[in-house]
Amino acid sequence: MRTARRSQPIPGEIRVLVAAAFVIAIGFGLVSPVLPAYARSFDVGVAAASVVVSAFAFFRLVFAPAGGALVSKLGERPIYLAGLVIVSASSLATAFAQSYWQLLVFRGLGGIGSTMFTVSAMALLVRLAPPHMRGRVSSAYASAFLIGGMVGPVVGGVLGSLGLRVPFVAYSVALIIAAASVASRLRGSTLRPGVSSHQVPPLKLSQAWRVPAYRAVLFSAFANGWSNFGVRVAILPQFAYVVYEATWAAGVALAVAAAGTALTLQASGKMTDSVGRRPLILVGLVITGLSLGLIGFSTELWQLLALSIISGVGAGLVNPAQQATVADVVGSHRSGGSTLATFQMAQDGGAILGPILIGLIADALGFGAAFATTGVISLLALLPWLAARDVKKTREVN
Repeated sequence: MRTARRSQPIPGEIRVLVAAAFVIAIGFGLVSPVLPAYARSFDVGVAAASVVVSAFAFFRLVFAPAGGALVSKLGERPIYLAGLVIVSASSLATAFAQSYWQLLVFRGLGGIGSTMFTVSAMALLVRLAPPHMRGRVSSAYASAFLIGGMVGPVVGGVLGSLGLRVPFVAYSVALIIAAASVASRLRGSTLRPGVSSHQVPPLKLSQAWRVPAYRAVLFSAFANGWSNFGVRVAILPQFAYVVYEATWAAGVALAVAAAGTALTLQASGKMTDSVGRRPLILVGLVITGLSLGLIGFSTELWQLLALSIISGVGAGLVNPAQQATVADVVGSHRSGGSTLATFQMAQDGGAILGPILIGLIADALGFGAAFATTGVISLLALLPWLAARDVKKTREVN
C-alpha cells in the first residue's frame, strides 16, 4: 500500500502550478542580469542601482502579513492570479520608466504582487497536495523554480542585447501566460473540500506557534534564507571574484551550487515523505553550515567549487522538508495565510539581512570570518529542531 501511494502521479492541478512556477522563474531570470545596468542607465551610482535591486525583496517582506490575510479572507486562487497580474503590470511599467524614481517605484510595487502569488501558491500546494506526497510536491515545485531560474538569465542576457527594456516586456508577457494557464485549469470547485470533508476554521498564527515543529521551521527558514538565498547569491560571487580575479569563477560557483540543489531535489522530496521532515532538515542544515562556513578559507578553485556544490546539496535537502512541515501544520482542509506568510517572511528576512551583515563582517574581518559566521547561523538553527518532532501526517494539527 505504501509503495503504491508513493508511485501515484502528482495531481494535474499541482502540475499546472509547477509549470507556472517554471514560467515565472524564467521570467524573473530574464530581468536579473540587466536590472543593475538598466538602473545605472538613469545616471545613478552603484548604491542607487543596488537599492532598485533590493526594493523588490523589501516590498515582499513588508507586504507578507497583508498577503497572508488576503489569502485567508478571499481564497488562494484569486490572490494568486491578482499577484501575477500585479507583477506583470509592474514589469511592463518598469520597461517604460522615464526616470530613476519611476523605476524604483514600479519595481518595488512588483514585490507586493510577488508576495501575493508566493504565499497563495504555498497555500494552494498545501490544499491540493495529498499528505503522503507533500515532499514530492514541494520538490517538484522547487525544481521548477530552480531550473527556470537557471535558464532565465541566459535568455535574459540575449534579450538584453536587443535593449535593456526588452527583458522586462518579455517578463510581463510570461506572467500573463502563467496567469492564463492557472486561471483556465484551476476552478474554484477544485479548491474546496467536498461536502463530507472535515472542515475547520482558518489556522491562526498563535495556534501554529504552539507547534514545536512550526517554531523550529521558522528558525531554519531564516537560516536557509540567510545562507542559500542571501549570502550564497550576493557574497559568494564577490569572494570568487576577489580571490580568483575572474568573473567566470563566480558564475561557475553559482552554477555548480544550483546543480547540487537540482540533483538533490530529485531524491529529497521522496525521502521527505518516506523518512520524515526532521531528519532531512537536520542533515541539510549541518551540510549547509559546514560547507558555507569553510568556503571563505578555500585557496584553490577546486575547493571553492567542491564546497559550493556541497552547499547546494544542503539546500536541496532543507527546502522540500521545510515546506512539507508547514503543510503538515496547516493541513489540507483549511487556510493558513498568516502561518504561511510568517514562514515566507522568516526566509525573506534572512535573505535580506544576511548579505548586509555578512558584507560588513567581510569588510572588517575578511571573507573567512564572514562565511564562518554564516556557517554558525545554520548550525544554530539546529537547536530548535533537536527539541521538536515531525508533525504526524495522520493528525495534521487540525
